[in-house]
Amino acid sequence: MAVATSGVEPTPPFDLLRPGRAIDGWSAVLLPYRPDGEVDWAGFEQLLRRTFDAGLVPAVNMDTGYANLIDEPTRAGVLHRVAAVADGRRWAAGAFVADDPGDRFDLARYVEALAPIVAHGGCPIVFQSHGLVGLDPDGLLAAYRSIGEHCEQFVAFELGTMFAPFGAIYDLDTYRGLLEIEACLGAKHSSLRRQLEWDRLRLRDAVRPEFRVFTGNDLAIDMVMFGSDYLLGLSAMAPDVFAARDAAWAAGDPAFFELNDVLAALGAFAFRAPVPAYKHDVAMFLALRGWIEHACPHPEAPARPAHDLEVLEGLLVRLGDLGAVPTP
Repeated sequence: MAVATSGVEPTPPFDLLRPGRAIDGWSAVLLPYRPDGEVDWAGFEQLLRRTFDAGLVPAVNMDTGYANLIDEPTRAGVLHRVAAVADGRRWAAGAFVADDPGDRFDLARYVEALAPIVAHGGCPIVFQSHGLVGLDPDGLLAAYRSIGEHCEQFVAFELGTMFAPFGAIYDLDTYRGLLEIEACLGAKHSSLRRQLEWDRLRLRDAVRPEFRVFTGNDLAIDMVMFGSDYLLGLSAMAPDVFAARDAAWAAGDPAFFELNDVLAALGAFAFRAPVPAYKHDVAMFLALRGWIEHACPHPEAPARPAHDLEVLEGLLVRLGDLGAVPTP
């Protein structure tokens, strides 16, 4: 497995600033649950529609959708519903292969995971697995090239181990190899480290400018100022506010900074350790907004303490004071 180091001397990122750039925002969609442990399908469809209506690209069956905890019928139910709602609009879905440490990379299982996403009209986001990240760099890139032979386009995914034990962050030479795979339209980067992402942006600009670097850094959502696009779990809490923030950046409107400040505070709170519990904060915030009925995480997922509600309510009030959401 190729493990990341920065690869270059730290450099101030000011040359990367891109004022007025149109941001391509992709937002994970929460899979909400009811107190009885069943999926709240009506709530999910509501969240899906709100994400589409905000102008963001919904990403389903991601970490925010409990990709590593749901079963195949649930995964299929998600795809069926998003395809029914999309009406020709772009959407994406995680292609997830569950395996164990030491397992070999299994291309056939990845092809099996890609097929229903492609059949429903979505763009696959290729999750890592123990088998995939256990390959040496040449084998890893060969695996991604093989995946690209089974779909027109896909998004790669670097996932830090603070999110999942099967994740890995690649070194820059390996990342350059991803840029050279035509079917790979971009890659989500979730190391939560700015320097590694800045390195990728410089490499992208030099090698393949149209390649999307999707920041997955929910603790540094201002990476969009430097040329990243985004594919975030945090935006599941407020796709409408993210869309307003993005429009302000494109227009040169200083409102970008006020909106980004509150969203960043929301990210710092929700994505504190243990990081996987952020999904419970997402559910609580969406319930406060009246977008879902229940603030329940997946039955097997970690939960946050009830007093998180007080902080989340305060942040919702701040967004209301900015006119970004109806005043609570």
